[in-house]
Amino acid sequence: MTQPILGPTFEEMLHPSTIDPAIRRRAIAALKGAPLDPINLYNITWRGPDDEIKYEVLPKELTGVDAEIVVLFGRDFPSGAHKVGAAYSVLAEEIVFGRVNVNEHTVVWPSTGNYGIGGAWVGGRVGAKSIIVLPEGMSQERFDKIESYGGTVIKTVGVESNVKEIYDKTWELRRDPKIRILNQFEVMGNYRFHYHVTGNTIVELAADLKARGIGDGAIAAFCSAMGSAGTIAAGDRVKQAFSDCKIVGLEPTQCPTLYNNGYGGHDIQGIGDKHVTWIHNVLNMDAIMCLDDIECKKGLQVLSDEAGQETLVKRYGVDAELTRRLGTIFGISGVCNVLGAIKTAKHYQLGKKDVIVTICTDAIDRYHSVMAAMAETYGAVDDARATAYVEGIFHGQKTDWIKDGTPDMRRQWHNLKYYTWVEQQGKTVEELDAQKDPAWWESHQALVPEMDKRIKELRA
Repeated sequence: MTQPILGPTFEEMLHPSTIDPAIRRRAIAALKGAPLDPINLYNITWRGPDDEIKYEVLPKELTGVDAEIVVLFGRDFPSGAHKVGAAYSVLAEEIVFGRVNVNEHTVVWPSTGNYGIGGAWVGGRVGAKSIIVLPEGMSQERFDKIESYGGTVIKTVGVESNVKEIYDKTWELRRDPKIRILNQFEVMGNYRFHYHVTGNTIVELAADLKARGIGDGAIAAFCSAMGSAGTIAAGDRVKQAFSDCKIVGLEPTQCPTLYNNGYGGHDIQGIGDKHVTWIHNVLNMDAIMCLDDIECKKGLQVLSDEAGQETLVKRYGVDAELTRRLGTIFGISGVCNVLGAIKTAKHYQLGKKDVIVTICTDAIDRYHSVMAAMAETYGAVDDARATAYVEGIFHGQKTDWIKDGTPDMRRQWHNLKYYTWVEQQGKTVEELDAQKDPAWWESHQALVPEMDKRIKELRA
């Protein structure tokens, strides 16, 4: 019988320096030399081989605001996106609690892209068979990566926001007793990864930045677009450390679900899934802001295209090496997050000592086909077009499409969960009402040490 292969604990993902040195050396060597080796599970971290946090401080020549906007980037995670951390944490929890047996069960990853890619990678490394359910309208690069990792793809109708169709397919699949659904929108392993690993990384980053003369040792705001709403869980930890920190959620103007109960299709792949997820602590969110999907894609053109980079260097004076690095860490949702951070700086009138942190979840390697389609539709980037995009999209970001998290608004966000989770997905009203108590969320945060203990026992 095959034993499941387990990797790091939550604490080891946060601080890879605590991993056994021999294992850590093997993992670092395998990151580029053998990316499909299971030892790469120990590379699930926001830190590099030098144990330094991977981030970039964005130039004010790009952002147009005085506040410091800092991005953690997920490009160097195994599979190329930070969602692999959530996928690993979810599957590890199911294994250690005995709900998944890799010899008997096939695991299903409902996704709009990066979670499915991460699930295909993790499943193969842990020893589980994986099925990934995602909309047919996602970028071709997503399907190619899933298949390269050995996952089986089931395509559903629609685009990014068509999550209901994904849920319908998973209900069909779960009739098979050999199937286990690892629903990122519902399972708290996703929340716990970002609360503990991403959140504490950001808390520790504040001190690193202050030592460099950036900020005052605190985090003024944390911005994240919501897909599964896993990443925004980091804000719960950051706000515990810095009580004045604002947690800002972002969604597309084309699908403004929390903003005004809106709906629609859009192309900020990975966010805006037309419902409020079970794992989203909306009662702790300070604002919702909406961004235009075309502006996000045009912004990515500036950052990733050689002509756009040349404009940043020659016209705006951005350092050439920094410009090159930025071109390698952004995807569409990363640009969305930065535009949201700019709106946040303007909305809260944040200044030079204020630090806003956000996330580049994946990178340009998933969007070459999208960028080619943008060039065909809107024209190739040249200096004039790049200048117009910087001035109009980055510098010109407005403070419209914003709603603050008043007590009444937070209740509305919470109540929206009813229609997906109670009416469609089998939750009870009592379970939903329990989430109104902060102690419900704190109890899930407190499970991290228990998880680490169980992972160590099973590894041994």
